[in-house]
Amino acid sequence: MEAFKLPGADEEQAGLLRLGLHQEWDEVTAGFTTRDAGNTALHVGDDLISVIERRRSVADRLGWDFAAWTCAEQVHGTHVYTVRKTDAGRGSLDRASAVPDADALITDEPDILLVQYFADCVPLYFLDPVTGAMGLAHAGWKGTVANIAGQTVSKMSEAFGAKPDNLIAAIGPSIGDCCYEVDEAVIRRVRPISEQSDVLMPTAEGKARLDLKQLNRHLMIKAGILPSRIEMSSWCTGCRTDLFFSHRMENGATGRMMSWLGRKSR
Repeated sequence: MEAFKLPGADEEQAGLLRLGLHQEWDEVTAGFTTRDAGNTALHVGDDLISVIERRRSVADRLGWDFAAWTCAEQVHGTHVYTVRKTDAGRGSLDRASAVPDADALITDEPDILLVQYFADCVPLYFLDPVTGAMGLAHAGWKGTVANIAGQTVSKMSEAFGAKPDNLIAAIGPSIGDCCYEVDEAVIRRVRPISEQSDVLMPTAEGKARLDLKQLNRHLMIKAGILPSRIEMSSWCTGCRTDLFFSHRMENGATGRMMSWLGRKSR
């Protein structure tokens, strides 16, 4: 069953795919936007005011104060940044104030909405219902092979005492192996960490289809998250350019969806 569900006929929720982490915690909101919500990133050439208006619209429809919107400048790395109360709102109105050079954000603070941006890369969600800690990670192929999934779990444990086997995790919409063929340079980086045969599927000499979602799932399990507590979306951003922006399928000239994760104070 698909974890990220379309809103149906509810126009107020158009463009918002909800993830049911609230089943563990009523105060938690998590999900992923579609193309209908418009481009939400500031680095692809759209008018600044228009992007901020779209961001405000998403926050309003989620029932959140826009001042909680907190994001980073993503660089396809593995730096995990711990978000504190004083970080609330960073990156919401401009790139200069965003958390620099971070591809994962973690926090145990309520009333902060963690946000990241995507157009084929893999969104990773982490929630600890015991400590209240949560995290979002951005995993392109570079971040994946550098194990940003495991780095995020490790940092949540170090910073908040979150135990991996307590975590609930999810893997959001991203490009699927059906649309993602890579060359030998990428294959060489993936092979040392791809213990499972369902990650790389050879297509021609020096090329293979790569299942980034499945690879990140394996890395989550290796980090100690129970397989039964990992949800994985079947949505492929490459197949469904009617619903999603796709950097690969649109030759780089496209917008960005956003992932979000937050917990309101009681």
